[in-house]
Amino acid sequence: MSETLLFFRQLISRPLQVSAIAPSSRFLAKAMAKDIGPHTGRVVEFGPGTGRLTEGALNAGVRPENLTLFEMNPDFVTHLRARFPGVTVHLAGAQTAPDLVAKGVGAVISGVPLLSMPMALRKSIMAAAFEILGPEGIYVQFTYGPRPALEEAELKNLGLTWKQTAYVPLNLPPARVHTFRKA
Repeated sequence: MSETLLFFRQLISRPLQVSAIAPSSRFLAKAMAKDIGPHTGRVVEFGPGTGRLTEGALNAGVRPENLTLFEMNPDFVTHLRARFPGVTVHLAGAQTAPDLVAKGVGAVISGVPLLSMPMALRKSIMAAAFEILGPEGIYVQFTYGPRPALEEAELKNLGLTWKQTAYVPLNLPPARVHTFRKA
């Protein structure tokens, strides 16, 4: 089955889980991966869907054995395992990453639709990312809104700073990339 057909079948059957109107563009994948590469070490991806951001990470030079994916949709997991041999794919939520990944990760990239989730879940996903990241690690999240998925007060409580690192008009809808670090 084609990647696009798989995406739209999942969008129709699980709209709240997919929470996007189209697969991420290659332009968004490139923007998400601009600060990672062979130098990054281990990279974790939350919510890879059909794998467009995964492809961006691999194209940036991340080695398959250094890439671990967390996806909750079993059909996407089957697709990802077939498409990306050597990449570790967990059928699990992003918030379980600290149970399955050793600390010291170089980067977490996320396509999880945080803005469509309850605030407590958003916080737990971001907290999980920073639990596995090394001291200099980065968390890269895209959103369709103008601001990051957490308010300044929540980011401060988590000890995080952020900046918008890209605007991607050639995505449907246009997306912003935010990069978070420990303060």
